[in-house]
Amino acid sequence: MAKLLVLTLLGLGLALFRDHRSSYQTRLNAFREVDPVELPNCNLVKGIEAGSEDLEILPNGLAFISSGLKYPGLKSFEPDKPGKILLMDLNEEDPTVLELRITGSKFDLSSFNPHGISTFTDEDDTVYLLVVNHPDLKSTVELFKFQEEEKSLLHLKTIRHKLLPNVNDIVAMGPEHFYSTNDRYFVDPYLKSWELYLGLAWSYVVYYSPNDIRMVADQFDFANGINISPDSKYVYVAESLAHKIHVYEKHANWTLTPLKVRHLNTLVDNVSVDPVTGDLWIGCHPNGMKIFFYDSANPPASEVLRIQNIVSEQPKVTVVYAENGTLLQGSAAASVYKGKLLIGTVFHKALYCEL
Repeated sequence: MAKLLVLTLLGLGLALFRDHRSSYQTRLNAFREVDPVELPNCNLVKGIEAGSEDLEILPNGLAFISSGLKYPGLKSFEPDKPGKILLMDLNEEDPTVLELRITGSKFDLSSFNPHGISTFTDEDDTVYLLVVNHPDLKSTVELFKFQEEEKSLLHLKTIRHKLLPNVNDIVAMGPEHFYSTNDRYFVDPYLKSWELYLGLAWSYVVYYSPNDIRMVADQFDFANGINISPDSKYVYVAESLAHKIHVYEKHANWTLTPLKVRHLNTLVDNVSVDPVTGDLWIGCHPNGMKIFFYDSANPPASEVLRIQNIVSEQPKVTVVYAENGTLLQGSAAASVYKGKLLIGTVFHKALYCEL
């Protein structure tokens, strides 16, 4: 009888392992290969060699790019160098990037590890940049003021809170006012493995202001990119390992109500919103196994999706760009400006294409 019980438990354990392995591979899209979708006149951006994980384009064509992210378990081509914020003027015929000088006596440049970014422009046209930072694999939100003439960022404040221990991305509603996704990756070095493998839906979204901070959405399988519609009525959240884009209705008291979910056949990363059309532009990882387990001989592919009219009954999803990693590895962000598409990556290069 005891032997039968042991065999039964062993069988159940093996079945559970197979189920989790299957779920793990499914969530990472482990067996997907991309069908190439090309764009005309694509060029790698000069001066970006170690990532362009997130990007934000101002209405005047100036683009801010976070570069040099060191993220647990992911590849880095410059592991011993601090990260940086790059500036790119998309009005130039052949734009290149400039590293923005960071000033402020209390800011530690040596441990700068930028991740998600967002901008806010006030009534006086002052541009503020909010940057998710991971100094020493912790999480903070850094507030900068952009000084265009000096081509520099003035550090104003570091934001920390117990509800912000593992920030991934951010969307600014004011200089010290934002929504953020939290992905659990910087809480414990072993926790990420369990979350990836078992699908523990522990990620969440936080609303932050100096006088009010609270969780407004939770139970995500790796919450990643976040953004807001041009009319500020809807908040979009990318749930990477569930392959979903969530649409939330935003209320006057900053709470969020689930409105709809769009399922996709890819791991969604950062979400950009066209300020004119409201279209969503999403940098994606077609095969998550390749992004989390890097192999230079079989690099992660890149994919960019455009979602039109996502709140409507029949949104239109288009694969605008797809490539097997030969040119561009691990696309993480995509945004448009005057008929051009800028594509950023987690740890690789950046690409600039005509649409």
